[in-house]
Amino acid sequence: MQSWPACPLSTLPGTGQRPWLFDSSTGRLEPLGTGPAGPTGAGEASVIRMYVCGITPYDATHLGHAFTYVTYDLVNRVARDAGHQVRYVQNVTDIDDPLLARAARDGVTWRDVAVRETDLFRADMAALRVLPPDHYVGVVESVELIVEMVDELVAAGATYTLDGDVYFSVAAAPRFGYVSGLDQEAMRTLSAERGGDPERRGKKDPLDPLLWRAERPGEPSWPSPFGPGRPGWHIECSAIARRYLGETVDLQGGGSDLIFPHHECSSAHAEVATGHNPFAQRYVHTGMVGLDGHKMSKSRGNLEFVSRLRDAGVDGSAIRLALLAHSYRENWEWTPAELAGARERLARWRAAAALPAAPAAEGLLAEVRAALAAGLDTPAALSAVDRWAGAALAGDDSWDDTDAPALTRMLVDALLGVDLDVVQT
Repeated sequence: MQSWPACPLSTLPGTGQRPWLFDSSTGRLEPLGTGPAGPTGAGEASVIRMYVCGITPYDATHLGHAFTYVTYDLVNRVARDAGHQVRYVQNVTDIDDPLLARAARDGVTWRDVAVRETDLFRADMAALRVLPPDHYVGVVESVELIVEMVDELVAAGATYTLDGDVYFSVAAAPRFGYVSGLDQEAMRTLSAERGGDPERRGKKDPLDPLLWRAERPGEPSWPSPFGPGRPGWHIECSAIARRYLGETVDLQGGGSDLIFPHHECSSAHAEVATGHNPFAQRYVHTGMVGLDGHKMSKSRGNLEFVSRLRDAGVDGSAIRLALLAHSYRENWEWTPAELAGARERLARWRAAAALPAAPAAEGLLAEVRAALAAGLDTPAALSAVDRWAGAALAGDDSWDDTDAPALTRMLVDALLGVDLDVVQT
């Protein structure tokens, strides 16, 4: 599947710091890139293998999506600035129940819905200056990979069949539950809320996730050794990550609503299939963005779309700054004031960066690098740039560093993904 165009990335002087991120499985800040993919030798860059769960393309990109993908874009940028190579994979769940339901509602094919919304997502990511993944992979194009992995789990005795559907037995994964740290009751509740079927009769354990859904009348299906059907949700990420990144990854990411069951189950699948534990060295999750008192969700319909803002003439860098004003782990509420404040901030930064001379920016670069490395503290990074811009715009005659505006533009571009070279409209 085609990704989106990459925006230019400025190269900064010196080297940034290794990022530390909050790991959901340990409950504390942990360094990124210290596992098997850590430094490979003196003078050699280590590789960060990052897998982020993508969209189910049955509606446009809302700001909750944008918050998630801008967050992992920051991880990508900070890791590169620290001298790492980053191998980034993102999937697209281009066949699933919500997509089929939307196609039926609109009277179009499910493939048409998937193509239309994936194209819109690409445009939104490009407008937000998100660096594209190295591999942008759809489930439909990966069915063969998924079938192979299900077959491995069958051969390992980790599955059973119920009315033609193939289930994974969580009993085959002794550490099941370590990603979320939840008890059985909480996992069962979330499974029912987030696409599972804990109440289905005949299952060995209510938490056992579906690996392969047998063909139903009127639904698309693909051939497999288990009969025609289509993949379950969690196995797709296990198979795609394994194919493009190897048997373990440095970071598995997504919104906090994916901790359970999605990341718990996809990790269990990978660990049982490969024998490598844990699947991810770091499990990193973003907070939820709310609107009208509830988390933005397609099922509730309380959404603000990136494309709607773009169509209204809002600069993508302003949208991005509105998102960056919040810590990536924070649950927060979108209001019109968020965007108004971001547009004002962007105008100030651009005005300061357009001056012929300004306060020296080397200290600013160090401060922004330190803030982002320490738990991806974007509010602190933005405040540092605010202080620099305020000083520059104060008009002190002692500010005579003619290189400072250019360095500021470069660091804001490279580390925060915000373009200060264009004029705000």
